[in-house]
Amino acid sequence: MSAQTPPADLILPTPVLLIEDDTRVQQRLERLLLELGYQSDALVFAGTLVQARTCMAEQPVALALVDLRLPDGSGIDLIAELRARDPGVNIVVVSAWSTREEILASLRAGATGYVLKERDDLEVTLALRSVLRGGAPIDPFVARQIIKELPVETAEHTGDAGLSRRESEILGLVAEGLGNRDIAERLYLSRYTVECHIKHIYRKLAVSSRTQAAHAARQRGLLD
Repeated sequence: MSAQTPPADLILPTPVLLIEDDTRVQQRLERLLLELGYQSDALVFAGTLVQARTCMAEQPVALALVDLRLPDGSGIDLIAELRARDPGVNIVVVSAWSTREEILASLRAGATGYVLKERDDLEVTLALRSVLRGGAPIDPFVARQIIKELPVETAEHTGDAGLSRRESEILGLVAEGLGNRDIAERLYLSRYTVECHIKHIYRKLAVSSRTQAAHAARQRGLLD
């Protein structure tokens, strides 16, 4: 299958490392990425942790799709290694249903999103599009497991949530309704830098959309 032309507003970071030991799943993800506009030579495949680490040593990775259960170990370890190498890298777990402990461990290790393999092509594609637009897609069933782990908040707000000064500044502009391009122009930053900051904000606030981020910020008293 040849690659299609990506939408004008879709940034395609390369290379993409697909870490999956099932050939059929590899082929499915390859097809979906080609349909999004990727070229085949931008996709790198690994079926084990050893192969993935070899690929990582040969070149930096811009986007990684990671299965958690690999023949020679856990993809969670690899997520932590990818995040340590590049704090801005997009890492999406594409895995079968896992335990709550595995889900939380992968997100704590630095995963940007979590998609279940059993979802249909449309759902997986929408999740990939979300990541490429700076989002942090979390499967609804996975989100439910995360919510169960959250303590009930009794105070009026929870403080600054560990946001940096720049993240707080960007969060305020998100709450005003500005898009990534407008924020980048306002703060004299690249659009990619803004997208990275927004992903970090999502992770720290435990949200997956701009609306949720703004709502959480108001609840916690983070907005002036």
